[in-house]
Amino acid sequence: MESQIAIEAKFISKTFVVSEDNHNTVKHRLFNIFNPPRKKEISAVKLMSLEIKKGECLGLLGRNGCGKSTLVKLLAGVYPADTGYINIHGTTMLMNLGVGMSHELTARENIYVSGSVLGLKIKEVDAIFDEIIDFAELREFVDTKIKFFSSGMVARLGFSIAVKAGADIMFLDEIFAVGDMKFQEKAIKVFESSWIQGRTVVLVSHSMDVIRKYCHRAVYMKGGEMVFCGDTEKAIQHYLKDNQ
Repeated sequence: MESQIAIEAKFISKTFVVSEDNHNTVKHRLFNIFNPPRKKEISAVKLMSLEIKKGECLGLLGRNGCGKSTLVKLLAGVYPADTGYINIHGTTMLMNLGVGMSHELTARENIYVSGSVLGLKIKEVDAIFDEIIDFAELREFVDTKIKFFSSGMVARLGFSIAVKAGADIMFLDEIFAVGDMKFQEKAIKVFESSWIQGRTVVLVSHSMDVIRKYCHRAVYMKGGEMVFCGDTEKAIQHYLKDNQ
């Protein structure tokens, strides 16, 4: 029997080790040459488990720095989890200002690489190439390296690839807050079309209207912990209370 779970995460966590370098002048560096910078651990995502059903739109709520984006990158396979395991059933596409795309490649090259990652053959990418470029409104920049793109242009390209190439699972990190109004209207139309039906979406947004409109369930995070997971309206109330 085919699994009805798109993403299964059990007992996952993520800690980053950063340097506290106070030697920000030449004088400080010279006099502290034998006193290396101290290390500090940051628990970005504390121990948690989560299941996301196929065809579900799950919202992620929380203040900046609460661990939302780190959790998304864990679920998308960008970061390895320090503990536990993550099972993903389907092809994935993460839209977070071009995460997963090479900034040293052109828009054309990134389309073919991303299409390959999503399991498409070259002929299949050929067939949708013009649609991707036109939807992203990047016809004049098709052979430009995306390191020269604005964040909005990269977001348009990533969103267009996912929409046209047909990723099963989409991770959208503030996608409705990036780019111009015309692109945002396109993104909204995609969400309100039949295209999104049957696909799994993890949506990060500070807009409660967006979360309330599209998400079947929502997760509220604080300090790297999953405080609540369930009814969207209850998750929003947790978020609003934390922002009073």
